[in-house]
Amino acid sequence: MKKLLIAAGLLAAASTSAFAADVSGKLVLYTSQPNADAQATVDAFTAAHPGVEVEWVRDGTTKIMAKLRAEFEAGSPKPDVLLIADMVTMEGLKVEGRLMAHDAADTAAYDPAIMDTDKTYFSTKLITTGIMYNTNAPMKPTSYKDLLKAEAKDKLAMPSPLTSGAATIHMVSLTSSPDLGWAYYEGLADQGANPKGGNGGVYKSIAGGEKLYGFVVDFLPIREKLKGAPVEFVFPEEGVSAVTEPVAILSTAQNPDAAKAFVDFLISEQGQKLAADMGYLPAHPGVQGPDGFPAREKIKLMDFDPKAALEGDAANKMKFTEIFGG
Repeated sequence: MKKLLIAAGLLAAASTSAFAADVSGKLVLYTSQPNADAQATVDAFTAAHPGVEVEWVRDGTTKIMAKLRAEFEAGSPKPDVLLIADMVTMEGLKVEGRLMAHDAADTAAYDPAIMDTDKTYFSTKLITTGIMYNTNAPMKPTSYKDLLKAEAKDKLAMPSPLTSGAATIHMVSLTSSPDLGWAYYEGLADQGANPKGGNGGVYKSIAGGEKLYGFVVDFLPIREKLKGAPVEFVFPEEGVSAVTEPVAILSTAQNPDAAKAFVDFLISEQGQKLAADMGYLPAHPGVQGPDGFPAREKIKLMDFDPKAALEGDAANKMKFTEIFGG
């Protein structure tokens, strides 16, 4: 009986591999990944599936979505697959019926909190936001509340949720926390924080010493610290928020088989090791992160509900604007 089960398992694996190897044709990908990362992703996928020719378009999530919206309006959406920054945007597309479920996708190893229960989008990495500080700063923060101390007065830098998706998710995560809430953001305003721009500008401001503390995505200070920059990144005791760079198949996909193979590749251990090689924290808990990152089990993710964030987006940004100004 045991031999029969093993044989059946091998046959199933072979069938799956045969199906995967059979995918072919053109696959159109729209992505917000940096160019080098997008090219590396496409190269690795086509090495695994040489019968597929990938045509890809890269831009920021906001511009990619504007392009896609125009195509929706014209009735001719071009991409088979979308690989963009955040779950909130994907949740919006899901609500509109724009995404195709991939029921066979294997997400068993993943934290259910970062995967859509209906399997219409799938997180591929964790780009967390916590606290960055300059090593010349007088205080070493361990909690978000430390940024409300006198030592941080007028020394804070933050990206704006009006321009940064990661900053939006961070704002929602913190203001949804019973221990922080909107009172925390009001406290940051009282400390002289003036959120503006994206994460790159915040990193430069703190690394250069213009400011000493702030919120930023993890990989910027972690990578640059290894090169000698005077910066530290803290995973605060309350946890971190995360942009998960989800992938999804459009319901209008012209090549759904190749699109499913692309999703399967990204969430496979091979695809997750590729994310780590690029310098990002893999979403798969069994794949080791890059140098400078703590073990995945030591990183606490704050609660985040993409559906609630989508529904409350306008109100949250209005509240933010009331506190900090436009």
